[in-house]
Amino acid sequence: MLAEFDTTRIAIIGPGRLGTSFAYKFGRDNKRVTIYYHDADVCRHINREHLNPKHLTEDLAKRLGGMEKVPRLAPKVYATNDLERVVDDNDIIVLCLTMDKLPEFLNYLKPLMERKSGDTCLISPIKGLTSDEITKELITPSQLIHSNLSSLSYKYEVVCIGGPFFDVDIALGNPVCVTVAGKSAPANLVREELIRFNRRELTSYYNFDVIGVEACGSLKNVVANIKGVTDSLDLGDSIPGTIFARAGVEIRSLSMLLGGSFQAFHSQAGVGDMYVTVSSMASKNYRYGKYFHELYSGNPIETNLKVLARIDGTPEGPNTIRNVHRYLEKKNMYSPLFNCAYKIFNEGGTRGDIKEMIIQACQFDKRVKEFIGPVSRFLYRVAPNLWYRRHKGVMSNWDV
Repeated sequence: MLAEFDTTRIAIIGPGRLGTSFAYKFGRDNKRVTIYYHDADVCRHINREHLNPKHLTEDLAKRLGGMEKVPRLAPKVYATNDLERVVDDNDIIVLCLTMDKLPEFLNYLKPLMERKSGDTCLISPIKGLTSDEITKELITPSQLIHSNLSSLSYKYEVVCIGGPFFDVDIALGNPVCVTVAGKSAPANLVREELIRFNRRELTSYYNFDVIGVEACGSLKNVVANIKGVTDSLDLGDSIPGTIFARAGVEIRSLSMLLGGSFQAFHSQAGVGDMYVTVSSMASKNYRYGKYFHELYSGNPIETNLKVLARIDGTPEGPNTIRNVHRYLEKKNMYSPLFNCAYKIFNEGGTRGDIKEMIIQACQFDKRVKEFIGPVSRFLYRVAPNLWYRRHKGVMSNWDV
């Protein structure tokens, strides 16, 4: 299958911030890039002006000192609202969508892939988790893709891209190193033919753990939301270290439950991605937390709308934490930081309440051991679903 993939042509689904940044990058690499977007007017503007009229352009202008300094997309970058043509003409398709838009898109994609004569490599940089409304089980982007396209498993491969990266850096050609996860053959094809085309701009490491990489990439956004709020409070300079470290415990536990490996958090897609996401205003999710506290009215729904109006693009953290919360409730899982995040961004209260929630999550953890004891190591190996503390009940008192 892999020998048939044409890596000189690439399709990008969605000209949001990330999709536009990849269009800049692959255009510089002299690839023929087709951007799909449902709005014909936006496509015409991109083709005429070689700039995105909706996303990223204004931030690039601010960064570079004026609209006249913003680079234009390469001549080989073309936008269209003809999805069937995009699927038929391209073996490599980059899914630059938000997690909540992915299920609907897959419904459109499936019949087109059924009719397509060749095979397809789907590249997913999507960072989010969704929850089944009935079972409340959490699933990652690749799991959702495989579930929806299960009858076409012989016609496609999935390769995931994890951080750390910001769209502005990719667009401008600043040094970026990502994690590529998936089956070794298609992942190495993507690394060698696409990612490493110009290693001064973009290079990568390979990781076998697709689920772990996706879980880390999704959950660190929730941590960035909390960190943005915390940095707006008078809590000193020490507590961010506790948030970073304890978030790692909760991310590793959830990653294991979803089917990932323990090691993913210690990779670029784990600590590397979380570090930049929780510490930079370039992060949409960090800005979300900062703006949430700044604009907080006591009504989280109203505040959320105000915050989103100030951010170009969609912060993934707020939707992810709602899905994670349903899962934590079902599993009776003890997860103080993620529980704190859900309460802050969904249940309301005063600014004083928010400050107290963060103090409680960081300073009043039921755990007293920072190391993993022998019982935990044993459960980790033989029964991952038991390898975490319960929020309520007998096991909530265990500290193993």
